[in-house]
Amino acid sequence: MTLQMSRRGKEYMETAQSLLRAARSMTDDAVAARLQMLAEDYQRRAEKASSADAARSVERSAARTRYDWPKELA
Repeated sequence: MTLQMSRRGKEYMETAQSLLRAARSMTDDAVAARLQMLAEDYQRRAEKASSADAARSVERSAARTRYDWPKELA
C-alpha cells in the first residue's frame, strides 16, 4: 500500500533532505555522521506523521459518514 505524504510529513522530509545536503558538504566525519543520523530520524518522523495524519483523516471521514446516514439505514 502506498501512503501519500501529508503536509507535515513533507516538511519533515524537506528538513531531512537539508540535513543530508549539509552532511555531504561536511569535511568533519563526526559532524557528517551526526547530521545523517538526524536526517534518518526526520525521515522516520515523516513516515510516522503521514501515517498518523492519514489515520486521523480516515477517522474524521468515518465519523462524518456515520452521522450522515438516513435514520432508516442506520
